[in-house]
Amino acid sequence: MYGSPLTPQGRKLLLLGSGELGKEVIMEAQRLGVETVAVDRYANAPAMGVAHRSYVTDMLDGDALRRIIEEERPHYIVPEIEAIATDMLVELESEGYHVVPTARAARLTMDREGIRRLAAEKLGLPTAPYRFADSLVQLEAAAEELGYPCVIKPIMSSSGKGQSVCRSREELADCWGYAIEGGRAKKNRIIVEGFVRFQSEITLLTVRSVSGTAFCAPIGHTQKDGDYIESWQPHEMSKAHIREAEQIAKTITDELGGYGIYGVELFITADGVLFSEVSPRPHDTGMVTMVTQDLSEFALHVRAILGFPIPSVALMTPGASHTLKADRESASFSVGGIEEALSLPRTQVRLFGKPETKPGRRMAVALSTASDTETARGIARQAAESLYVNYE
Repeated sequence: MYGSPLTPQGRKLLLLGSGELGKEVIMEAQRLGVETVAVDRYANAPAMGVAHRSYVTDMLDGDALRRIIEEERPHYIVPEIEAIATDMLVELESEGYHVVPTARAARLTMDREGIRRLAAEKLGLPTAPYRFADSLVQLEAAAEELGYPCVIKPIMSSSGKGQSVCRSREELADCWGYAIEGGRAKKNRIIVEGFVRFQSEITLLTVRSVSGTAFCAPIGHTQKDGDYIESWQPHEMSKAHIREAEQIAKTITDELGGYGIYGVELFITADGVLFSEVSPRPHDTGMVTMVTQDLSEFALHVRAILGFPIPSVALMTPGASHTLKADRESASFSVGGIEEALSLPRTQVRLFGKPETKPGRRMAVALSTASDTETARGIARQAAESLYVNYE
C-alpha cells in the first residue's frame, strides 16, 4: 500500500478522536476527495461538524470500535487521541485494515511508559531520568532517588491533565492524587521524571512519506500545567542542536514506522538535546503551521497517509499561535472579541466549535505572522487576549 498512491476518490478515512486537530485533518482529506467519518466519545465534537458521518462511542471500548469499523470498512483508520482501545487496532491491522501510521505506533505512544522505554532503553536516546510508580509509597521512593523538584505525570493523559511539578516530600500526596485524577483509562500508574533545566522546549514535526523523512522548522512553545499556551515558528537553534534534534526524531519515527506526521517533543539543554515525548499525529503546538508553511501539518499528514509525494516543506513566514481557554464549565456560551482580534495585522482566529466549556479547555486559537517570531508572538498574544468566553 505504501509503494504507490491510491486514487483519493472512493477512499474512506475514519478518524478516532474528533477535536480541533481532527477537524483540520478531515477538511484536508475532503480537499483531496476522501470520504470522512468522525468518531469520538461525545456528540458534536469539532470534526463531526465537517465529516460526512459521525459516531459517538466509548473510545476505550474495543468491541464498540470494531462494530463501527466493520460497518464502515474504511481504507484508513486515523487515531487522533491517545485514549483509544489500541489492542483492538492491533487486531484490526492484522486483519488487513490500515491503521495510521501503524497500530504499534498508536499502542506504544498511547502511554508514556511504552514510548519512554522504547526511546531510552531500546534506542538509547537521551532522556530525563525517570521512574514509574504504582502507589504513593513507590512514588515517595522514586522522588527521593530522583531528587526535588521532579515532574509527576499520569501514564496516559492529554493536554497536560494530571501533570505537576513536585517541589518537596510534603507535596507528594497531592501530586499523586492529581495525577491519578487527571489520567485516562483509570490506570493507577505514573511516571516520575527528574527535573530538566532546559533552555527551550520544542516540537519537531517529522513527516514520513513516500518521499522519505522531512522535517518542519522547529516550533518553540510555552506551557502551563503541561498544556501549551503559545507556539511560534521558527524557533532559533544552533545548527548543532538542529542536527541532533533531527537525528533523534528520525531514530524514533523510523522505529515506529508508517506514513504520516509525528510530533516529536524535545528539550534543548546546555549539554544537548533530550527526547521527551512523541505523538503519531498532528500536534497542538503545530497549529501555527496553518499560517507559516506552504503545507500545514494537517495537509502534510493527509498527503503522507494517501501515499502522495512530499518533495519539500517550505516555511513561508515567521508566525505564532496563542490559545483562548475557558475557566468554567458551561453548555451555553459564545466567543467574543473576534472583531478586535481580527483588527490586528496578519492575524486569523479559529474557533474550534466545541459544544461545551470546561476549566482549561481550549476554545479558540489566534494565529499571526510577521517579519520575525517575536513580533508575531506579540500580535498573537494581543489577539488572544482580545478574545473572551461569554457565559450565557
